[in-house]
Amino acid sequence: HSPIKADEAYHTAPFHLDLWFYFTLQNWVLDFGRPIAMLVFPLQWFPLNKPSVGDYFHMAYNVITPFLLLKLLERSPRTLPRAIIYISIITFIMGASIHLVGDSVNHRLLFSGYQHHLSVRENPIIKNLKPETLIDSFELLYYYDEYLGHSMWYVPFFLILVMYFSGCFTASKARSTMPRPALLLVVPSGLYYWYLVTEGQIFILFIFTFFAMLALVLHQKRRRLFLDSNGLFLFYSFALTLSLVALWVAWLWNDPVLRKKYPGVIYVPEPWAFYTLHVSGAH
Repeated sequence: HSPIKADEAYHTAPFHLDLWFYFTLQNWVLDFGRPIAMLVFPLQWFPLNKPSVGDYFHMAYNVITPFLLLKLLERSPRTLPRAIIYISIITFIMGASIHLVGDSVNHRLLFSGYQHHLSVRENPIIKNLKPETLIDSFELLYYYDEYLGHSMWYVPFFLILVMYFSGCFTASKARSTMPRPALLLVVPSGLYYWYLVTEGQIFILFIFTFFAMLALVLHQKRRRLFLDSNGLFLFYSFALTLSLVALWVAWLWNDPVLRKKYPGVIYVPEPWAFYTLHVSGAH
């Protein structure tokens, strides 16, 4: 994927306020709001053997998000490789759909006493299942939800953002500014990506994405090209996310229970594990 050409840098796109606003709004409502809606709406409206309100949110997210990503790529000042875009969007939809099923069952288990801060085999409602092969099935479900689904969902998602970001450069330093609405959107955007990184357990993918963006900025700076308003919005959102993740990890650094669930060098607890351990457990 070659760097932006000099003639492409002169075709600077204006700030896409409509797309970035819709993108941020649907992320908060349809993704972050999914588990909250499942806890708020009465259980009798959505029985445990039927899709929950959160599942319908997830279905809408799986349709709206790839559509907005495609509209965003259409507005890129540079020509992007179509084959990679098509494969990325297809993989994104497949991964998000796999996650829909796994996440639906895992969240429904909360009503039966499942505790997110414990591993599958350590959960009281799981470890006493007979025959024991049923536990393997629940671990397979967890693998589809937390590993395969997340990988096929988030890898193409961040790849698409990086491809779009590669075209967000201008030869005019005067155009390397952000309008006021963009500044207002940075905070909710960065806060949502914090949730995405922590709950999705994709810190390594995120940090590689951020470093790739930073390396691209430094490379283009040597060519006297500067980030336009859309590029600045993405870069500042990710920088804020990195700061929030660092504060989150520092706050929970000495938590013994979460430390046990998230062993290893990379320690980034999930917000919902924190919720079931310290919030719902306290009530």
